[in-house]
Amino acid sequence: MRMSGHRVVITGGASGIGFAMAKFMVDHHNDVLICGRRPDRLDQAAALLPGLKTYRCDVTQASGRQGLFAYVRAEMPGVNILVNNAGIQRDIDLTLGTGDLENGEDEIAVNLDAPIRLSALFTPLIAGQDCATIVNVSSGLAFMVEAAARCPVYCATKAGMHAFSIAQRIQLAPLGIRVIEIIPPAVESELNPDSRRKRSLAGPLAMLTADDFVEQAFAQMAADAEEIRVAMAWGPRSDPHQ
Repeated sequence: MRMSGHRVVITGGASGIGFAMAKFMVDHHNDVLICGRRPDRLDQAAALLPGLKTYRCDVTQASGRQGLFAYVRAEMPGVNILVNNAGIQRDIDLTLGTGDLENGEDEIAVNLDAPIRLSALFTPLIAGQDCATIVNVSSGLAFMVEAAARCPVYCATKAGMHAFSIAQRIQLAPLGIRVIEIIPPAVESELNPDSRRKRSLAGPLAMLTADDFVEQAFAQMAADAEEIRVAMAWGPRSDPHQ
């Protein structure tokens, strides 16, 4: 897959892996739009990447998804790549019943429901475009749940995205749409900062920078990989040579 000349939409693109993806794609001469909920972070991202387009929305809301779709259709004709990157992670103590589970953002809505619905919305728009592609960002923790039992819903949603990506790849192939799953290891980002801070007290956490991760992941994408794993995302039951 070539890495230039695309029109790309990235959800959750104002920080972390999403911003590193946007930076890579802008640097490689692509037309890129990121969306997110926080206008200050979108403004900061746009200031750092001249030419970057931004759109404020909440992809967990139908109105947010419809607004993003309408904006892209009007302002980015010929869009051919959707990157489902937006995600959250929460430590949840299941021994507390519903207390911890309902005391925070809905990981199922952000990590699983939104990308499924957004993909369905954008599929007819990108079908038929050159290099039509949907990229789903899951997680190595989908395959290493024992190492992250502290965040059970996150692991479940990312395992769901892995399964969905396989089915989506099969169904969309006749439309000429490639489905690529990117499976990150631990990457420096704003994901679940309180938990990371607590765990860092026990010793330094082994994490890739977002830029290093994206360099390695996109090198695999350029080589036409459809299931992209980097570094520690190779779980104990996985073989990197298969």
